[in-house]
Amino acid sequence: MQKVVLIGECMLELREGKDGVMHQSFAGDAYNTAVYQKRGFPEQNVCFMSALGKDVVSDKLLHHCQQASLNNQYLSRKSEQNPGVYLVQTDDQGERSFLYWRENSAARQLMRFVDEGVIESMFDSDLVFFSGISLAVIHPQDRPAFWAMLKRLKANGVTLAFDPNYRPRLWRSPKEAQEQFHLAYELTDILLPGIDDFSQLYGLTQLSEILEFCQPYDIHELVIKNGANSVYCQLGSNLIHLPIAPVENVVDTTSAGDSFNGVYLGARLAGKEIEHAVSLASKAAAIVIQYPGAITPEAEFKQRLNQ
Repeated sequence: MQKVVLIGECMLELREGKDGVMHQSFAGDAYNTAVYQKRGFPEQNVCFMSALGKDVVSDKLLHHCQQASLNNQYLSRKSEQNPGVYLVQTDDQGERSFLYWRENSAARQLMRFVDEGVIESMFDSDLVFFSGISLAVIHPQDRPAFWAMLKRLKANGVTLAFDPNYRPRLWRSPKEAQEQFHLAYELTDILLPGIDDFSQLYGLTQLSEILEFCQPYDIHELVIKNGANSVYCQLGSNLIHLPIAPVENVVDTTSAGDSFNGVYLGARLAGKEIEHAVSLASKAAAIVIQYPGAITPEAEFKQRLNQ
């Protein structure tokens, strides 16, 4: 069984419905990616790695992870802090905006609970995924330990996948994000950025500029998401452009990129060719954006993905 570890934060999601009632769930980019990878490829051992507290919200969060059939061996319950909270609002076109309360979340303390035994237990992983949000959330003083862990994993043959998922408000400055992303690019085997990530952080808007930027790094597989239009994939010297069918009924774009990442990584681990992996991942994202919230109803998602 292939083993995947996805590192990040899961928060309490609050979303106001059309009925004016506030609905609650749990979400976060790495968590969402884990959920959709497990749904698409239930035969894979998908682990979510984060830190939780000892409170009732952490209890419910852990229950959600269990319901999603995730392996929770890397979910620490040692923190005295609570999970973060965010409020999501969507406009008539399905575009979302967020308000966050995560400054003192348990997930920020993750590396304080990662000991030698935990790191060694990850050596048998086929892939470890992290994101720019994973990096931003970890306390700055704990990031050296995070990088040391990833270097040891890579040295032991673990494939590393990274989605920049740049969110300016999470960083003290663009320079801080650039410095941390540089360290990520140096270790990354599979890079899953959106063009928006490069546009916002580096002012790069053209594909040729992005490819040139990535060229000095030893990135084996580059998957560039061009919004709802297409995906560019570079494997070695081979560049592939894959259009995406438009979706008419867009309800909520939350988790579109996360579901793409999860299904894409699952498909590639399952031995699928890049074209097949992108097609299936794009289909997953198209399904997700037709439902409110980050996590769609499981039965409907699986049924539509396998049609």
